[in-house]
Formats: sequence, structure tokens, C-alpha cells
Amino acid sequence: MTGALLWLWWHAKHPAKTSKHKPAASVVASSSAAKAERKKEIKPIIIAPQTAAEFPRPVRDAFEAQVALARRAISPGSLDAAIGSQTRAAIAAFQRTKNLFETDLLDTNTRPVLTLDAPLLTTYTVTTNDLARLQPIGKTWLAKSQQSALDYETILELVAETAHSHPLLIQKLNPEVSWTNVVAGAVLKIPDVTYPEPAEQAAFVVIHLSEKYLEAFGATTNLLLHCPCSIAAKVEKRPVGELHVVVVAPNPNYTVNPELFPESQELQTLGHKLILPPGPNNPVGVAWIGLDKPGYGMHGTPVPEQVGRTESHGCFRLANWDAEYLVKLVWIGMPVEVLP
Repeated sequence: MTGALLWLWWHAKHPAKTSKHKPAASVVASSSAAKAERKKEIKPIIIAPQTAAEFPRPVRDAFEAQVALARRAISPGSLDAAIGSQTRAAIAAFQRTKNLFETDLLDTNTRPVLTLDAPLLTTYTVTTNDLARLQPIGKTWLAKSQQSALDYETILELVAETAHSHPLLIQKLNPEVSWTNVVAGAVLKIPDVTYPEPAEQAAFVVIHLSEKYLEAFGATTNLLLHCPCSIAAKVEKRPVGELHVVVVAPNPNYTVNPELFPESQELQTLGHKLILPPGPNNPVGVAWIGLDKPGYGMHGTPVPEQVGRTESHGCFRLANWDAEYLVKLVWIGMPVEVLP
């Protein structure tokens, strides 16, 4: 009965439409390959000084729009100062919350309503505790299982996740920084992004497979969270219908089952399960929200900038900051409606 009501509500609010944007190509990328992209040549971003007196005001460009959306827990994905498919989806979600015509563009109706309430940037001071956390990640499943934690490898990675940002954006904001030699006390410029403290728990979650995003709604169908979501690479592993939350585990370890990774020669040779320690570079990131379909859940990821652009083994993969926030919203038994 709950599923039928959710279906009716969703389709009343979201009539069927054909997207005018081509979806991003789906590529199964490894963590190391994705992180290699961070070494590309970059051009600095210079932000003019801003004072609190000029706020609130309408957003002026893509970067300001991304920050303004993220401060409302409407995630455009990893902040990158560019209008892409995930930013357009976030704009469309904002337009729905304000009963604006849904164009997914920063049009003349949207700009005056999407306001920036404080300066775009803040500073992050690197601490000795930050540096102490860093450790290289093993290249094999066995090596990972023998580590004390699967924590951040670099300060750039740590700071980028703190700021909900693509590592390249952090580099562009700090062109003078030598990222291989960051010391305690270094002061970095980062986007000032913090999700609002939830005023309530979610009543239900909706995952839209075709457009690769997840939304959590309150009791009066008010939007609490919108964020990009990776889905299963194989269509037969994409469950459609009503599921329910059965477990909520912040900062979990991860059990690697060789049966679920037949493509891994290492695991097939080992022939037994391995337990990987917690950390942001754990395969499920910093949070696991298990569902009542065995083996399925909503979780974080080691490479948040790839969420929605690569595909998973079957679960619903979110950026670590979105998975952490979702943990605050969900509850055991909560319905999760998966739409085609």
C-alpha cells in the first residue's frame, strides 16, 4: 500500500518527460585511474574579495549556484564551477521546491530566488591530526585488509571531501600550493559548504535510476536531500519497486566476498572472505545503509567525483558527504522507492 501511494505521489509531482540532455557515458573506472585525473594541468580560479554586507543576493555564476544549492542539501555533485548534468539536475530539484517552471537552467525566474547567503569561500587550516591520518592505500584486496584504516591518502583528497569539491577545483583555488609538501598550519581556500542540520527524519527516499539521483523527503513531501547516485552496471541488478532500510552503519568495515567479484583473480585464488577496515577509502565509504534486498544498500565511495558517472556492482553509491547526511535522515523500516 505504501509503495502504491508513493508511486501516485511521485508521478503526480514528476510527469513523464524526455530529457533534452544526453546522459554522461558510463565507464567503470578504478579509484587509481580516477585519482590520476587530479594531476592534469590546471588554471587558477580567482575569486574577488567578498564581504558579509553584500549578502544575501542572487547567484551570479555556476560556481555560486553550486554553493547555494549545496547549502540547501541539494547537491550538484562534487563542486567544480561548471554547469554539467548533475548541476542541472540540482537546479531542477530546486525549481521543484519553489514551484518554478522546471527548465534545469539558471534562467531569469530562478536566479532571483536562488540566493547566496554568505561569502563563497572560507579557509581551511591543515592540522597535525590531518597529516597523521594520511596513509597510502594498498593495491590489492589482501593489502587493504591488513591496514589499520582506509583513510585519506593525501591532504588534497581530505580537503576536497571536506569542501564537497572536486580536487581540481581545490587546486584551482590554491594555485600556489605544493600539494606534495603541505605542512601543518597551511591555510587553504575552499568553498564554504555545510549542509543544514536536519529538522526532521525522512518519511521516505526515492531513487530515480534513469536520471541517477536520490531524494529524501519529509512527512509533508518537503525535500530534505537531493544528490547524485551511481547505479548497477547490469540492468538485471537494478531493483525496481519498494525496499526498506534494515541497517544503518556509520563508518563501517567491509567484507569482500569472492563470490561477488568473479572478475578478481586475486580473490578467486584466495578463496575466502576478507574484512577491510573503515575509512573514507573503504569500498562503501563512510556509511552503509542496508536494504531488505540481500546485498543491496546505499553507501559512500572512495572517489566521490565519479558518483553518477561510473556504475556499481549493484548498490546505490553516493558521495561520502551525502551518505553521511543520509544516515541522519533514515530509520529502520523506512521505505525506499526505486523508480525506473
